[in-house]
Amino acid sequence: MEQIQTLRRKIESAEDLHSVVKTMKVLAAVSIREYERAEESLREYGRTVERGLQILMRQKRRGAFRPSGSAPGHLGAVIFGSEQGMVGSFNDQIVSFALQNMDELGLPRARRHVLAVGERVMDRLEDRGEPVEDHVFLRETMMDLTSVVQVILIKIEEWRLRKGIDRIIVFANRPASRGTYRPTRHDLLPLDLEWLRELETRDWPGRGLPGFSMDWERLFSSLIRQTFFVSLFRAIVDSLASENSSRLAAMQAAEKNIEDRLGELRTRFQHQRQETITAELLDIVSGFEVLS
Repeated sequence: MEQIQTLRRKIESAEDLHSVVKTMKVLAAVSIREYERAEESLREYGRTVERGLQILMRQKRRGAFRPSGSAPGHLGAVIFGSEQGMVGSFNDQIVSFALQNMDELGLPRARRHVLAVGERVMDRLEDRGEPVEDHVFLRETMMDLTSVVQVILIKIEEWRLRKGIDRIIVFANRPASRGTYRPTRHDLLPLDLEWLRELETRDWPGRGLPGFSMDWERLFSSLIRQTFFVSLFRAIVDSLASENSSRLAAMQAAEKNIEDRLGELRTRFQHQRQETITAELLDIVSGFEVLS
C-alpha cells in the first residue's frame, strides 16, 4: 500500500499541473480574442484596398492583363501550421488537406515548391515525405507577424522572378463555429480575373469616382501587393486563432483528466490516512490494556 507521503507528493504534482493547464486555457482564450480583433481590422483594410482596385478597374487600360510566362506544371504552396505543440490534430489536418489538394492537381512532388510556416507543420510534411523548400518561424506578436508576412512575400517574389512560378496557393486552418476550425485553401496567384471584372462593374458608393495621378500599372501593382499582404496576414491570424482554439480544447480535456485523477488520489489519501489513524488508535488502546 502506498505511503501517505507518496500520495501527498502525487497530489501536489497534480495540483501544480492543474494550475498550469488553467493558465494555458486563459492565455489561449485571450489570444483567440486578440486574433479575432486583428481579423476585424484586416477586413476593414482589405475593403479599402478593394475600393482602390475598383477605381482602377473602372478606368482599366486596354491590354492591362497579359498572360504570364509561368513555369508549366509548377506550384508554390504556403502552408501555415504551429510553432508549438499541445494543439491536438491541428497540424495533421492542414497537412493532409494540403497534400490532398496538391495531389488532386496531378503535380508530382518534384514540381512542388513548399514553404512551411511553423516548425511543427514542417516536421509533419517531412514525415509524410513532402519536400520542404524553405520554412519560416512563426512569432505570435502582431509586429512580428508583419515581418513574417514580409518574409513570405519575398519568397513568393523569388518564386515568380527566379523560377517563373505564377501559381501560388495558401493553405491554412480557419476558425469555424463554436470554437472549431477547418482547413482552407486560397489561390493567391494567378489573379482571379472574374473578381477583377466584378469590381469593374460594381456600383461605386459615392457620387463621383475618385481620380488618381500615379501611373496605372504601378498603382495596380502596388494595390495587388497590398491584397497579397492582407490575404497572407489574414491566413496567419486565422491559423493562430484556430491553433489556440485547438489548444483550448486540448487543455479542457487535460483539465478534466487531471481533476478526475486528483479526485482519485484524494480519495486514496483520505482512505490511507484514516487507516493510519485507526491503526495508531488501536496501538494506543492495546498498550493501555497491557498496562492495565
